[in-house]
Amino acid sequence: MRDLADDLWGDLQPAASRRLLLAAVEAFAKNGYHNTTTREIAAAAGMSPAAVYVHYKSKAELLRAISQIGHEAAYSTLEAAVVRHAGDPVECLKAAVAAFTSWHARNYLVARVIQDELDSLDIADYEVILPLRRRTTGLVTNILEAGQAAGVFAIDDIALTTRGIFSMIIDTARWRRPTTRLSPHQVGIAYANLVLRMVDTKPVRTDAEKSRSA
Repeated sequence: MRDLADDLWGDLQPAASRRLLLAAVEAFAKNGYHNTTTREIAAAAGMSPAAVYVHYKSKAELLRAISQIGHEAAYSTLEAAVVRHAGDPVECLKAAVAAFTSWHARNYLVARVIQDELDSLDIADYEVILPLRRRTTGLVTNILEAGQAAGVFAIDDIALTTRGIFSMIIDTARWRRPTTRLSPHQVGIAYANLVLRMVDTKPVRTDAEKSRSA
């Protein structure tokens, strides 16, 4: 996790709060939220059990912080890819899937926690995260709808296809390991190509070509 610290929590201060959050990510990813104690988190961070409550009110607050930071980072990555390729549904979908998959492969421990422990969030914390998840899903749904309208995608069920795309990407965090042969970037490109085949990508035809085939 040390190589991921600057990506996600470089701005988190003080340093002790950051160490506790990193320790919690590793513990939750390995043992699950409910099977992890604050004492174990403190020990992994090299701190006393009481030190946890100086920086976080509870184990639940640690999970909320991890979930919010992780979801916001993942959304920002996806949004940036969409904005860069707006106007071209094929390139936009390819870039979006590649970027989102790469993020999950690179930050697989964090991604595993924010996905697998979603139901462990307190109700109030879940209500904060839910709109962000819907916005994330909406970005991909909008690309699919734009491609369908432009005639470059052939999709029977956009909602189900969106769900399938996210399920495939999110699962990356569950099988990813440091020893995985492909790099996060390579996994992202491979998944992007798979998704393009899922939506039956078609070449864009000019008006003249459409007239000749009419």
